[in-house]
Formats: sequence, C-alpha cells, structure tokens
Amino acid sequence: MAILEDTHWRDAARTPRFYFMDAYSAIPLLFLFLHISLTTFLVCVMVMVFFIALEKFKFTLPVFFRWLKASIAGPMRTARPWWRQ
Repeated sequence: MAILEDTHWRDAARTPRFYFMDAYSAIPLLFLFLHISLTTFLVCVMVMVFFIALEKFKFTLPVFFRWLKASIAGPMRTARPWWRQ
C-alpha cells in the first residue's frame, strides 16, 4: 500500500511529544512560568514525574483513570444498586 502525501489524518491519533516526554506533561510548565515559586516548581516536577511514570507503564491518562476506577470498585460488581436490593 503506497503512502500518499495527502494522508496526514493518519497521524491524528498519535500522542503529542515534547522532545523526550509526553506533551501533556509539559502543561505544568505554563503554570510555572506564570507563577514562579519553589512550591510551583515542586508541583510541576511531581506532575511531570507522574506523567513520565504513566508513559513508562504504557498508560495514557484516560486509561489510568479507568484502571484506578476499576481498582477502587473491586472485583465484584452487582447488577442492581445496593439501595434497591
């Protein structure tokens, strides 16, 4: 299958990258530039480390939240809510 020059839509699902990290982890840098302080710097570093750790485990943010919700809910799910049983 030949790659045509007008098929740029195929790259629409790729994760945006900012050099070596996910571009979403660079968003806290905006807050750092708007309010420069040690606390903001530490929060930005923690958020960036969180995103880098997610990328290391091959998670995206929506997948991580689905995994977290399933972990909190537990293995047993009822078909009816507890208040109608």
